Amino acid sequence: MINVTNGAVKNISGIAAALFLLSFILFASEWIQMIPLAALIGLMFMVSEKTFEWGSFRLFGKVPPADVLVGLTVAIVTVLTDLAMAVIVGVIISALVFAWQQAKHIEVKVTTDEHNWKVYELHGALFFASTHNFAALFTPKDDPDEIVIDFKFARVKDHSAINAIDALAERYTQAGKKLHLRHLSPDCLELLDKAKGMIEINVLEDPRYHPADNRLG
Repeated sequence: MINVTNGAVKNISGIAAALFLLSFILFASEWIQMIPLAALIGLMFMVSEKTFEWGSFRLFGKVPPADVLVGLTVAIVTVLTDLAMAVIVGVIISALVFAWQQAKHIEVKVTTDEHNWKVYELHGALFFASTHNFAALFTPKDDPDEIVIDFKFARVKDHSAINAIDALAERYTQAGKKLHLRHLSPDCLELLDKAKGMIEINVLEDPRYHPADNRLG
């Protein structure tokens, strides 16, 4: 970035900068030590001013608040600690924000099939962040005697999702209702406990994916 802002237009500028830096470290370290620290501090101030993306401030209010939060956090952590720690913190925050956003996207479409059974067609990813919303989508006490949950347009991602399906199956059992689970992967069949006997297997249509669970062989 410093090369570009100072007029560099070709890739050779980056190569030259790297070679000069390597040469200074290997062969001119004694000369570099002679430079006053105050001069190096001034140089770093200039580098910071040149490389800082001042246009980022214009993005406030135009980009998602989560992106602004990640950017500000990484900048602050970089100043207080170092760049490596800032990258780790930024990745963690971004992952948590992504999980939070994906948890909001789970929903169901309710229909009735040819047997007059109530069908919940699930859409979205079922994982640790969305299990609470998943459980709130169903009302066992108000549902008819035969209920179908279709996972054709959903994915069961982890162990928390498996537990959520088992807990839902237990709720329907306690309510005296018969639950049918469709379009789950064979690995889900292996991992489920209380809901294992409720899965309808369709070899031709059932998806094949692997939930994140250490019980899988």
